Amino acid sequence: MESFFTMDTLIAFAMASLMFFVPFILIAIIAMWRVFTKAGQPGWAILIPFYNLYVYTQILKRPGWWMLLYFASAIPVIGYIGVLFVSVIDSLRLAKLFGKPSAFGVGLVFLGFIFMSILAFGGSEYDESRVLEGELV
Repeated sequence: MESFFTMDTLIAFAMASLMFFVPFILIAIIAMWRVFTKAGQPGWAILIPFYNLYVYTQILKRPGWWMLLYFASAIPVIGYIGVLFVSVIDSLRLAKLFGKPSAFGVGLVFLGFIFMSILAFGGSEYDESRVLEGELV
């Protein structure tokens, strides 16, 4: 009896997955590039690991060390909860910086691909004066 998972089947599955996911990844990169440029940061920064997270914290008007909070995911269970919390408050803050309501920030958390594209290609403007220093959200 022949196995279902032959090399040809695995290659076909990998190629089908790539054809499905690559367009989404490209749209996400383009959307983030546009959000970075709307915020006055270099769009190419989205392509560089770790540096893109630092630039993202700068867009959010957070201190540079804030990006280290995202690396808490290395801590099992508790770290994941911490990163989820930081992601939620950062999404709410990003929505606020672009003049969007808190509900939009929740949309960024749960449907980031769609809501980030709305930020990128919509008419919203980035204004850093919408948040105060020391403010959590």
